[in-house]
Amino acid sequence: MAKVFENTALKEELVALDKKHFIHPTSNMKQLQEEGPAFIFTEGDGIYLKTVEGHQLMDSLSSLWNVNIGHGREALGEVAKEQMTKLAFTSTFSNWSHEPVLRLAKEIAKWTPSDLNVTFFTSGGSEANDTAFKTVRHYWQVNGKPEKKKIISRKKSYHGVAMGATSATGIPEFHKFTTSIAPDFYYVDSSVEALQEMIDTEGADSIAAFISEPVQGSGGVNIPSEGYFEQVKKICEENDILFISDEVICGFGRTGTKFGMEQFGVVPDIITMAKGITSGYAPLGGMVISEELHQELYEKTEGNFWHGYTYSGHPTAAAVAMKNLEIIKEENLMDNVNEMGQIMLEGFKWIKEQHSQVSDVRGIGLLGAISFHREEGADAITPKVVSAALERGLICRSVVYGGQDTLAFAPPFIINKEQMDDMIQIVNDAIQDVF
Repeated sequence: MAKVFENTALKEELVALDKKHFIHPTSNMKQLQEEGPAFIFTEGDGIYLKTVEGHQLMDSLSSLWNVNIGHGREALGEVAKEQMTKLAFTSTFSNWSHEPVLRLAKEIAKWTPSDLNVTFFTSGGSEANDTAFKTVRHYWQVNGKPEKKKIISRKKSYHGVAMGATSATGIPEFHKFTTSIAPDFYYVDSSVEALQEMIDTEGADSIAAFISEPVQGSGGVNIPSEGYFEQVKKICEENDILFISDEVICGFGRTGTKFGMEQFGVVPDIITMAKGITSGYAPLGGMVISEELHQELYEKTEGNFWHGYTYSGHPTAAAVAMKNLEIIKEENLMDNVNEMGQIMLEGFKWIKEQHSQVSDVRGIGLLGAISFHREEGADAITPKVVSAALERGLICRSVVYGGQDTLAFAPPFIINKEQMDDMIQIVNDAIQDVF
């Protein structure tokens, strides 16, 4: 990693503050106290991040799968400043409204498939999924079927860390952390047979919804088998079960289509979203429902829809989202996702040819993975590859849940061929370093 400058005093001050005052999400608390934060970032530019020491690192995961248009986009800062100066915040409770959220809701309807045209806004993906779970249970309640409250998700799925979102997440590590997992959440293998068996066992009259990511992200970038979602949708329709597509990672172009489920020819009843709607420049998420569901809800709900967050429809976040979506369209970034995604996948295939330890490579759009053979009881390989890649200036991610040994990638939409070639070469060299 090239060193541009060093500010030892500033780093020491920030490390001390971090240890004393900050609890990190999904991080090792003991390791933090012993070693301090792994990175303290100070700047971002395109597909690169810079640390307080001056090290420049290629961000091959778009930070948390979300900085889709790249770091350092001044246009989004300008839009945020303009909106903050005009109307930084106002509530959308009690039938209040404002122009930015209405313009954004209309714009989202241009991106979503079929008649999924009505949005409830949140601050992020966990809130979006919790909102969906509460909404489907409310939906069945007002339709005279309050017993339909169970939620089925897939093993290795990730749906967030709020109470309901954690409960739907099919990764055991998140359950072991707390005793607060909600009842009525069930997990199935990624097969049609497993879903049908669960429905037969529990009874369709007790199941409110099935939720799935189009492509599992944090669970290992797992792409579904051919025809899987078409059959799942059919089963849900036959059993009066609502189908929720968690598009928090896949939405707004990550897979090369507007939403990930389009890759599989399926229209869900509900979409949940976050991350890519603002490319991480402001916290924003949401649940999009069909016009049919919306009509049933407002016709049958007596009194208030008793759910909402302070920042549901934050005007500044909405303005940032509008500019972000405008950039994706005007710069034809989804075309680049498909073009660079193909180059990335071909690069992964080349890596597989170089290393017998690689068991599988896969990709769809700019969402990809490299998996390794791992002997039972052996240490995972990918954390070592991640460390070696960091030494060469590349941030990538290791996934070891459920016995997996996988490197995950989701570079920003703006990556070019030269940068992609650099990324592929660094990964190959890092694997060589380990073996």
